[in-house]
Amino acid sequence: MAAITMRNVVKQYGDGFPAVNDINLDIADGEFVILVGPSGCGKSTLLRMIVGLEDITSGDLFIGDTRVNEKAPRDRNLAMVFQNYALYPHLTVFENIAFPLRLQKLDDAEIERRVHGAAELLELVEHLGRKPANLSGGQRQRVAMGRAIVRQAQAFLFDEPLSNLDAKLRGQMRTEIARLQKRLGITTVYVTHDQVEAMTLGDRVAVLRKGILQQVASPRELYREPVNLFVAGFIGSPPMNFIPAVVSAGELNTPFGAMRLPDSRSPELDGKDIVLLGARPESFDDAAIVSDAVRDHGVTFEANIDVIEWLGNEQYAYVPYEAPDDIRDQLADLERELDSEALRTQLVVGLDTASQIAENSTASLWLDLRQVHVFDPVSGFNMTARDVNVDESAGATAV
Repeated sequence: MAAITMRNVVKQYGDGFPAVNDINLDIADGEFVILVGPSGCGKSTLLRMIVGLEDITSGDLFIGDTRVNEKAPRDRNLAMVFQNYALYPHLTVFENIAFPLRLQKLDDAEIERRVHGAAELLELVEHLGRKPANLSGGQRQRVAMGRAIVRQAQAFLFDEPLSNLDAKLRGQMRTEIARLQKRLGITTVYVTHDQVEAMTLGDRVAVLRKGILQQVASPRELYREPVNLFVAGFIGSPPMNFIPAVVSAGELNTPFGAMRLPDSRSPELDGKDIVLLGARPESFDDAAIVSDAVRDHGVTFEANIDVIEWLGNEQYAYVPYEAPDDIRDQLADLERELDSEALRTQLVVGLDTASQIAENSTASLWLDLRQVHVFDPVSGFNMTARDVNVDESAGATAV
């Protein structure tokens, strides 16, 4: 096992486009780090640079204390699990797992020991004599993981390993990968575009946008204190609501009325004419059932309910509203980049399942102002972010 360190790492192609742009990232020995972001953000390129399948244009990459920029993939002692499994169809499960050990010319007894050890760990013992074509998708992925395990590598690298599986099997495999990594304690870098995988698997999550590292934090910290509009919009399902607010005499005038934030969430607003308030769906509720113990910590407002989605254990209300043209266009641009339709000018409001609010009605909603964020609409920076691990240049990137 070993730590992985990146210093000012850049990958620039022949046309001058920086697919990865000045990445600084420390991955501790035994840590599970997720690289996440929309398609084209550079996460897979960065992973391939770590393993040696892509050259580094500039910067330094260390595995342990060794600089590996010029080392071939076989000399880095890393094990990679691909999206498409990369199994040999003519070989048995045993021989697929044993393949890298055969290349190392280990003796048969050692190969037998390692393969059976990995097979027991992955519950593949009874399948060792079968061919990949006769296995389920989840079993094939476990075979690919077994081939990585037997190498006794310094780190595991996963490139969207679950994207070919159905939703139920992805959930099962997420749990298996998390347990396996904790049991082996091996440094792991995992690429995904699926934020559910990112939030449930990693010790820390690194969010990338157009080759630039936006924020590195624990899943909980990333969700609660996103550094900018991009991270806030990408993390969370449904994503954070962004509400335009005109700054006036210490108050924030929104399409739903004036709001005055508590001191703990109120940033310096001098020189700001308009800001964006960010609020997660669960920060709202039906005002009729909010307890008196917390009511004074928020604001109540009237809203026209368009659609109600009842999901059994939760429900959401959708509230369209008007916004200035520039704000609407900005959110539309962010929406396209994130490949999402959830950032349009509407509130997505989480409701307690006891709420009786109906579609096509006017209802009283409540917003917990202790959980509101304030974003600069020009830079996208979260003006209320506290104690986050931030790339300051990324935080100042316009949305």
